[in-house]
Amino acid sequence: MTKQLRNPMRPRGRQERRGAILILTALLALPLLGMVAFAVDYGYLLKVRCDLQRSADCTALAGVQSLTPDPSGFQDLAAVRAAVRDYATRNFDSSFNVLDSDIQIGRYDPAGIYANVTLLNTGIFDTVRVTLRRDSQANSPVSLFFSRVIGTSSADVVATGTAALQKGRFLGPGANVLPFAVPKLEWDATNTGDTWTIYGDGQMTDGSGNTVPGNWGTLDIGSQSNSTSDLGDQIVNGLDQTDLDALLQDGRIPSDLYIDAQDPTWLQADTGISIGLRQYVQQVHGENRIIPLYEAVVGENGNNLEFRITGWGVVKVIDSQWHGAHGTYIEVQKSYIYDGSLRPHPSLNNSANVIAGAFTSPVLIE
Repeated sequence: MTKQLRNPMRPRGRQERRGAILILTALLALPLLGMVAFAVDYGYLLKVRCDLQRSADCTALAGVQSLTPDPSGFQDLAAVRAAVRDYATRNFDSSFNVLDSDIQIGRYDPAGIYANVTLLNTGIFDTVRVTLRRDSQANSPVSLFFSRVIGTSSADVVATGTAALQKGRFLGPGANVLPFAVPKLEWDATNTGDTWTIYGDGQMTDGSGNTVPGNWGTLDIGSQSNSTSDLGDQIVNGLDQTDLDALLQDGRIPSDLYIDAQDPTWLQADTGISIGLRQYVQQVHGENRIIPLYEAVVGENGNNLEFRITGWGVVKVIDSQWHGAHGTYIEVQKSYIYDGSLRPHPSLNNSANVIAGAFTSPVLIE
């Protein structure tokens, strides 16, 4: 019987293949580990950056709303920076630091708003740019997980948000109005911070006591022959949708969605300043309101007058007294306002067809 001889080379070949696989696995382990580290840590960094960017955007939007100037044009930039830091710490924790150099405040250049946003250091500021960082400069870099194996323990993450106050143009429901008429010619000749005294008999005097030409009277920004309570509600709470509906129905505006501040509008006058408005006007002492400016008047005196409104302005109600027709007066000051009920001009690069001094909801611009 022939005896089968065992091939001594077969087990040895299997062992060599197993050894090769082990060596190959060992060689690939480090790159594979690096890929896993990259995938995990890269995803984590994307989340951190997304959170930081969202916070930078929201912080810029929060800070820019503190830029509304006072009647003299002064803007409290320290309050803007404080608002930025307060919002940032609310998003993270009380130890989160926003550097002074990372809070930029200025006026955006309309010419480059849709291409290269440039902040100007002149005029009334309307823009806040905020940079939030986690790097060696502030808040320390972001610690990584698996990348430590390949010698990378942390990474820098920086995000920037820029927000601007839009310029108001359209008066919709809720817009803070003062339903009195001011001569546009005189308005254009005054400076921000100037004051007027308006008397119940329809006369106006400037800050020096000189009589201002023209009439001052209450207006029906809504249905004709508004009641005192209707006017008072507008003074305290702003325009109502029923006011716009009435103007549209009367053919005075083309849409019941808003009053376009740049479209001439004829509004009917009421008679003088009623003593019944006292309780309403006194409620808004120290507050800012938007008033209509007229260029022409037609009709007879009293509530038969029609004012041709060709613009709107912003005043601060300083004081008022109520003692008969000649002893009743309201003192106002040319000012600025932030009113979120206003609708903005659709183009940020158009700075002409807006209500001067009226700012509305902020928008991210980069």
